[in-house]
Amino acid sequence: MSLTLRTISREQHLGFIQSQPSASHCQVPAWADVKTEWRSENLGWFDKSGELVGAGLVLYRQLPKIKRYLAYLPEGPVINWYAPNLDDWLQPMLAHLKQQGAFSVKMGPPVVIRRWDSAAIKSGIQNPDVKRLKDVEASHIEPRAFEVADRLRKMGWQQGEDGGAGFGDVQPRYVFQVPLANRSLDDVLKGFNQLWRRNIKKAEKAGVEVVQGGYEDLAEWQRLYEITAVRDHFRPRPLSYFQRMWTVLNSEDPNRMRLYFARHNGVNLSAATMLVVGGHVWYSYGASDNIGREVRPSNAMQWRMLRDEVLLPVGYPRNDELVRVREREAETGVRE
Repeated sequence: MSLTLRTISREQHLGFIQSQPSASHCQVPAWADVKTEWRSENLGWFDKSGELVGAGLVLYRQLPKIKRYLAYLPEGPVINWYAPNLDDWLQPMLAHLKQQGAFSVKMGPPVVIRRWDSAAIKSGIQNPDVKRLKDVEASHIEPRAFEVADRLRKMGWQQGEDGGAGFGDVQPRYVFQVPLANRSLDDVLKGFNQLWRRNIKKAEKAGVEVVQGGYEDLAEWQRLYEITAVRDHFRPRPLSYFQRMWTVLNSEDPNRMRLYFARHNGVNLSAATMLVVGGHVWYSYGASDNIGREVRPSNAMQWRMLRDEVLLPVGYPRNDELVRVREREAETGVRE
């Protein structure tokens, strides 16, 4: 395949993302407006007929006092990662980024290597010899993903486990996923363990109410989020970050970002943000108060989020997964 790479407009980029079954929320054009501390660029790959066949959102962060940059494609680019000519996709990108002043490039191939179902995870937790997830035998292995990793290493890419090289906001390598495609609500509920089902019923009996919020409710979200930050010992993002997320993402697609609250006796006890792109939904941020935990508000809220995706109206684009455990090809960096 003969490929050419060039800068594309945001409209072209968004049109390509919308044509795909799914893509990361970190690769939609509006994500650049969330990450205001980075300069951004939209790249497109074209085949010999001139058709756009791949796209990538690049974020550039300048080093202090010099015009040299860290280039980052979070959870991307959105290309055919299983193509036999992977080098023909990535070499033009590296050459272009180098021309832009990038001395280090980091990307996040959205390639799933291993999957563990709930039975495998449960068995691993009960085994005293298991110290980490990789000690658990995977339920499914994708041979093509190992081929991709091998090709990347031969091209000079190095696999990284953490931020490194000055990159922040590194995406997680392991995530939990709940497949929803072609499943009824009863099917999903039966897939939960007994404790989860019991907690959902407990929340229902206690009268926990789950509602969706809007931009005006982000301050209440921030209150719960900062309580969580103190309890779990992490630095919270400011309210302005979530306000910007809401504004720019929902301007691009009004269904891109949602906000949920679980309340009891009129008091909000937990909250979560949801991001939607194509056939994939992310539970991106969660928060909860230190009080009211006995009525299981978070269980009720997450069940509502799942229900909202399973019970979509006929004809509405159905999301295949909400957030089984899977291991993504780790974010990869190369130093030029």
